[in-house]
Amino acid sequence: MAYTVLARKYRSQTFDDVVGQDAISQTLKNAIKTGRVAHAYLFSGTRGVGKTTMARILAKSLNCLSVDGPTTKPCCKCDSCTAINIGEDIDVIEIDGASNNRVDEIRELRENVIYRPARSRFKIYIIDEVHMLTTGAFNALLKTLEEPPSHVKFIFATTEPNKVILTIQSRCQRFDFNNIPATKIAEQLKSILKQEKIKYEEDILLPLAKMANGSMRDGLSLLDRLISTGIEPLTTELLEQYLGRANSEKIYHLIARIGDSDAAGTLSAIEDLINSGIGEVQIVDSLIDYMRDLMVVKSTGVDSVLLALTSEQRKRAGELAEKFDTAALVYNITALEKLRWTLKNSDTPRALLDALLLRFALSEHFLNVDVLLSQLQGGSAPDVKKKQPINVRIETRDEERGKTEDRRQTTDDGRQTTEDGRQKAENGRRRMDEKTEVNNKQRTKTTIRSRNEIMSDPAVKTVLIGLDATITGIEED
Repeated sequence: MAYTVLARKYRSQTFDDVVGQDAISQTLKNAIKTGRVAHAYLFSGTRGVGKTTMARILAKSLNCLSVDGPTTKPCCKCDSCTAINIGEDIDVIEIDGASNNRVDEIRELRENVIYRPARSRFKIYIIDEVHMLTTGAFNALLKTLEEPPSHVKFIFATTEPNKVILTIQSRCQRFDFNNIPATKIAEQLKSILKQEKIKYEEDILLPLAKMANGSMRDGLSLLDRLISTGIEPLTTELLEQYLGRANSEKIYHLIARIGDSDAAGTLSAIEDLINSGIGEVQIVDSLIDYMRDLMVVKSTGVDSVLLALTSEQRKRAGELAEKFDTAALVYNITALEKLRWTLKNSDTPRALLDALLLRFALSEHFLNVDVLLSQLQGGSAPDVKKKQPINVRIETRDEERGKTEDRRQTTDDGRQTTEDGRQKAENGRRRMDEKTEVNNKQRTKTTIRSRNEIMSDPAVKTVLIGLDATITGIEED
């Protein structure tokens, strides 16, 4: 017999079998129980999350011949259920919207809906990728969709609901299918491996599930590729060798070198990954994934349910997270995502990758004004975490004038005393001015030197260009 891929062999047969779409399954079951099944449904969501599967299950539930009416638990053994499973039932018509998107096909459909089903209770039209229909085809379907015969049900599936015109959407009950969590995909893969009696290592499940990006079909297809190698047990090394996944230890090593500000080590770690057959885009994807985990660890702790990691991986992530702060990780992830799209169209992807990761590793050289002044004065610089934002306090000249006016107002208020009190205040102020003038003379040279050094810095010049502003608060004690 011809081999049946896992995605088809283990397709869900009942509402209870569908993984990750519990709310939708329960709603449809309740609609069947209460006799409130709509005449048209719109299932939307990304690839491989169960839209067509749910449509077939709903069709089987409505047309199962083993019971006298619609049921929430189809037998999956009668002629109707068996034919629907393989897409060959004469009363359940599956249409590919991409190849049958013209007005003529929809007109033919509209002419055929008036005929009753041959053996089932309902004639059901399942139109996959319905967003591919032309505007004319949609318009030809409107009247039939709004008032179909009582024996007709429509089920539409689409990955791009925004392309389905609103007049169609308003005539349907819409259900949005969620991406399936990696933990649930891993559980399903584990169940299938046991049924197939294939040996595997536990550490392979979560990485494989995360590679599926929320799609059960993608996860099963990846598992099929691994099984096709004929190697048992299935290990993480097979993921790296046959599916192009970056070695986790090498990625951890690269991130550690970045966290330690080791420029040479960073470049060496990149070279090691490249030599192992991993491309620049795959390295960036892996770094985004791993740094996201570090960001979650830094924000919520290593025991967070948001992490799809083993206990050993959680421990390692906790150690690496100490080398960064949350702001650094947020910056790194966004910068890597921007680089990812650039690499695909660049003739020098390696140079761009090296440059960005070196920027991460040497980010502590981007100092704020307080640290810069401390170094100019010869003092010890405070601890600076990776990629701490540059903190320059800038005050406009208008703000300085406002502060001067405030000081003058305060002085004027102090003069509201008796004549003798005013004379004493004047004498005290004179002595204070004389003392201040002496101190100012002593600090003038140092202040001018520090201000000029900072103002001549290229980074500070860039900040001040175009601003009518000055820098304050940088005088040395």
